[in-house]
Amino acid sequence: MEFKLLRINLWTQKVREEKIDERTLRRFLGGRGLGAYLALKEIPKGADPLGPENKLYILTGPLTGTAAVETGRYHVVGKSPLTGILGDSNSGGQFGPWLRFSGYDGIVLESVSEEPVWISIIDGEVKFHDARDLWGRGVIYTEKKIRDRVGITKPDLGSVLSIGPAGENLSKIAAIMNDKYRAAGRTGLGAVMGSKRVKAIFVYGHRRIELYDRQKFLEAAKKLSKAIVEHSISQSLTKYGTAVLVNIINEHGGLPTKNWTRGVFEKAQQISGEYLAEHYLKTNKGCWGCAIRCSRVAEVKSGPYRTPVSEGPEYETIWANGANTMIGNMEAIIKINYLLNDMGLDTISFGNTAATLMELYEKAQKGELPEDKAKKLLDLLEDVEPTWGNADAVIRLIWKTAYRDGIGDYTAEGAARLAEEFGCPDCAIHVRGLELPAYDPRAINSMALSYATSNRGGCHLRAYGVSFDVLGVPKKFDPLKIDLEKVKLIKWQQDYFAVIDSLVVCKFNTFADAPEYYVELLKYAMGWEDLTVEELLTIGERIYNVERLFAVREGRGYRDYLPKRLLEEPLPDGPAKGRTAKEALETYLPEYYKLRGWVDGKPTPETLKRLGLGEFLYIVA
Repeated sequence: MEFKLLRINLWTQKVREEKIDERTLRRFLGGRGLGAYLALKEIPKGADPLGPENKLYILTGPLTGTAAVETGRYHVVGKSPLTGILGDSNSGGQFGPWLRFSGYDGIVLESVSEEPVWISIIDGEVKFHDARDLWGRGVIYTEKKIRDRVGITKPDLGSVLSIGPAGENLSKIAAIMNDKYRAAGRTGLGAVMGSKRVKAIFVYGHRRIELYDRQKFLEAAKKLSKAIVEHSISQSLTKYGTAVLVNIINEHGGLPTKNWTRGVFEKAQQISGEYLAEHYLKTNKGCWGCAIRCSRVAEVKSGPYRTPVSEGPEYETIWANGANTMIGNMEAIIKINYLLNDMGLDTISFGNTAATLMELYEKAQKGELPEDKAKKLLDLLEDVEPTWGNADAVIRLIWKTAYRDGIGDYTAEGAARLAEEFGCPDCAIHVRGLELPAYDPRAINSMALSYATSNRGGCHLRAYGVSFDVLGVPKKFDPLKIDLEKVKLIKWQQDYFAVIDSLVVCKFNTFADAPEYYVELLKYAMGWEDLTVEELLTIGERIYNVERLFAVREGRGYRDYLPKRLLEEPLPDGPAKGRTAKEALETYLPEYYKLRGWVDGKPTPETLKRLGLGEFLYIVA
């Protein structure tokens, strides 16, 4: 299989093709892995994430767009303006397959365009278009106009990737959007695309994906599809979407509420997947090649939060902009989700930042902030009153954040910088600058290690301890009990998920599948007939170490920690009442370093040699 990158110099508008050799592909696969490797080699140490030296890698993998189930994804990699280390994000929809069909397996955006542009790639032909009239407009308007201009208006033909005003205005929590409602949301890479003055990319074409043995590949894909469709978690996701987790996590006392000061939200039922399905669901939808169809299509027909038919909201969005801000109104959350997508903001980071602002506002009102900081905050708020549960204030804040108006100039920087600016750094719940997702590690203790050791910052998609602590996959643990077997599972998941993100396929497969399925698929897709499960997981381990090396080289972001609140403030309610995450982290981390072959968060030279990463020994020497 030929794997081709399209390198685009935005300043000169020159393009060139680059073929990735098979040895590199076998070591890093594609997607996240190939992006991490190229970024470590090509992005200079100390490069400004919003400067011309940073690069944006938009990559597919060897299974993207094939008949294998759940292969409609792509991965974006670059230096993060939010964290200052390697950033990456993953999105579904249709863009990944259509990028491959257009003639390329990945795009590398280099340098900076002199003026705003959008780019079309149709059957290998690359064209640059003036985007000045689209600059400042939302994602939905942008996609419609671009489809009109290329003359391909059917939503299932071709795909548009774009940024909203948040990315244009260099918000460090800006997402890259595709297919209107799909987001490569985490780590602020929308701002990197905005800094390069690229508004959008349209892809379409007729290229056929080559396979080493098509018939055997189809047989292996059919076996994987059957395993996924028949799994009970897949069936729950089909029926209720990801928001099926709202009630489950709330019942475990791990639904972060009121900016992570509680673990139980009394209005959880009113923002649950079951409530969404009963009152607002129009239908469900899947990404390209999807058998699960977890996405919700919802509508609010009337009232102050009237919202047209659109995709979402997902569990993380509902939590971040619901329980965490104390908003218990599903109609308001549907509206918030729609606006965040259109403005191009990461819904997790935004919800955390809004909750941080609410806590800062409360402290300012009580005289608990430095006087000068409190005055500055209150002056900047103008007509926004960010009290707990105030949905109208959150909606106003979306616009202000996207356009950096007033207080929005500070919320656009993310929760950590916002809290630091106004004198309460511990009010922001983050790791490495990336705001945490919707599982409190005081109630689900495997997530303490998952969050602390995630290379891109606070994240549930590097390792998902919820799967075994709560859902019982591959086996059930007590989420409050310290158990060193969890450390092995977290490390295993991190390596396996690195493979999944590099192939690039959906992580929901992992509830039902096993690495053996992908060994078989890669044998028939790539001709790697001697590939083993051990080698596949070693590839994942290699990728994880390359990502950590980026942080080590930058001299920041390799220390593994949790926010002070989670370590020192016990939960006041629910099944985990009285618990902190301190014991779990202190117990798990030394064992984790032994398994990884790391010392104080850094890979050792011996580990790099074992993984065939000798070219990077200079970083740890």
